[in-house]
Amino acid sequence: MAENKHFSDNQFTLKEVIQNLRDWFRYFLSQWKTLLLAGLIGVVLGALVSIFKKPVFHAETSFVLEEGDTGSLSQMSGLASLVGVNLGSLGSTSGLFQGDNIMELYKSDRMLGETLLSPFSEEELLIDRFVTFEELDEKWSSKVDIPSMDFSISREEFSVAQDSVVKEVAKLIREKQLAVSKPDRKLSIIQVSISSKDEAFAKVFNETLVNKVNTFYYETKTKKTGENLAILQSQADSVRAILDESIGAYASAQDRVPNANPLLSTATIESRKRQIDVQASGAVYQEIVKNLEIARVNHRNNSPLIQIIDSPRYPLKRTEILLVKGIVLGAVIIGLLVLFGLYFNRLYQKHVQES
Repeated sequence: MAENKHFSDNQFTLKEVIQNLRDWFRYFLSQWKTLLLAGLIGVVLGALVSIFKKPVFHAETSFVLEEGDTGSLSQMSGLASLVGVNLGSLGSTSGLFQGDNIMELYKSDRMLGETLLSPFSEEELLIDRFVTFEELDEKWSSKVDIPSMDFSISREEFSVAQDSVVKEVAKLIREKQLAVSKPDRKLSIIQVSISSKDEAFAKVFNETLVNKVNTFYYETKTKKTGENLAILQSQADSVRAILDESIGAYASAQDRVPNANPLLSTATIESRKRQIDVQASGAVYQEIVKNLEIARVNHRNNSPLIQIIDSPRYPLKRTEILLVKGIVLGAVIIGLLVLFGLYFNRLYQKHVQES
């Protein structure tokens, strides 16, 4: 009957489970000195981390991005085609950029590099400030001589080493400090956050980056319609100047023969030529002005709206390990590590004894 005590050798009774738990409890209780020492070490380590670890500051900017209204432009194109006006050359550039693409612009090397080379103060650039508080001049001393580099010169005059430093710093910021996201995918609100151990750097870098990226996005989004508008405006000014000149020449021709003899047609030839010039120039000018007004409406409709909602203000949001939190976390983490170490050590000893 003893052989039929269990259905299989791998099954345990409730009594055996409870007995096994008691044995483990007694074992850990017998190691109280080790566990207590581990807890004390954890308390000390946690306190040291909370004291010496610098707080991280977060500069956040949120803004709403509304794309240009292309629906009204489509309706305008249909109406304009009825009167013989083609808006194809004045079309929108909505296919060039979409709302999500601006988020990728914030992570590009170009935007981050231009921001790093922007002034932090009258005597210092943002990249100089970053190198100083991150101590990159010491960390990278074996590879490059950063203190000898002058980043205030034109970017075209940079050496290969200077370009490499800018790209590496931009990579560090992109991977560890920059966060660009949409809090809600259904909304057009974008949030840009910079985390840094330097509060002043986080604020200035965030503001500069947002300004540069949003300006670049706006200019690129409206570049095509803006160029069309400038060309039409230049044509309108030129034709208007020709029209004014033609009107003056027509008036002069009439003044030269104020009372022309109706029986002599040759006396009115000059004035008729000038009159034709005025009529032709007037027709061309009228058509260009019509297209110019349509281009202005198209340019306004195609311009995205970027409105800042929240910008970073002092004091910035900060994250740090408080002393009490550090002590508790240190004691718990070190205690658990020692506990698992004792557990696996006893399993190993039992396995050796059984074998």
